Amino acid sequence: MRMMKSLAAAALLLATQAAHADPASVERLTRLLEPLKTYSADFDQQILDASGSSLQDTSGHMWLSRPGHFRWEVNEPYRQIVVSNGQEVTLYDPDLEQATIQPLDDRVTHTPALLLSGSASELAQNYEVTGQQQGTGETFTLKPKANDTLFEQLKLTFYSEKLGMLQMTDSTGQRTAIKFDHAEVNGNIDPDKFRFEIPASADVIREQSPATP
Repeated sequence: MRMMKSLAAAALLLATQAAHADPASVERLTRLLEPLKTYSADFDQQILDASGSSLQDTSGHMWLSRPGHFRWEVNEPYRQIVVSNGQEVTLYDPDLEQATIQPLDDRVTHTPALLLSGSASELAQNYEVTGQQQGTGETFTLKPKANDTLFEQLKLTFYSEKLGMLQMTDSTGQRTAIKFDHAEVNGNIDPDKFRFEIPASADVIREQSPATP
C-alpha cells in the first residue's frame, strides 16, 4: 500500500488555521485547470517526515484524462501502479502480487492525484484556495473544507501556466513533494492506459464505500 499512502497519506483532520478563500485565486486556478483535458509527465517524488528527513524517493510516469481517468506508475525503486477508469481505482503492487480496488467515491476523489482529474469548477466549493506569485511560478494552496479528506494542505505550482510541482502535507506533518518533467498537455493518450487487467496470480482486495449515515 506504499503508493496509496504516499498519494493519500491517510489523515482525516483539517488544518487548525484555515485560510480565507481568495476569489481571484480561485478564478485564476480554475482558468489554469479548466483547459487541461489530458496531461502526462515524468515525476520524481520525495516523502519527508515532520523533521524533514527523507523517508522515500521514487520516480515514474503519470497520465491523466479528465474527468476521472488517471494512471500513476512508479518505476524506481519499487514498481507500483495506480489506475482510475472513472468508476474504480485499482492499486497494484507487483512485489506483493496484490491488487486493491475501491470505488471512485468522494473520499477517493479528494486525494491529490485524482483531484487533478476532477472538475476545476468544484474547487471553490470544496477547498479554501489562496494564491501567490513566486518569480516565474504561481503557487496555489488548497485546504479542504470537509473533515474526511486525506490531506491537510495541497500546493500546486505552475510554471508558464503548466503544472510543475505538487506538494502535500498530512496531519502528522509528513510532506510529499512531486516534481513533474517533460510534461505534455492535451496530447493524445491511448484509452487503454486507464484500463488495468489484473494478473490471474494476484490476490484481489475489493473495498467498499463507507456506509452513508
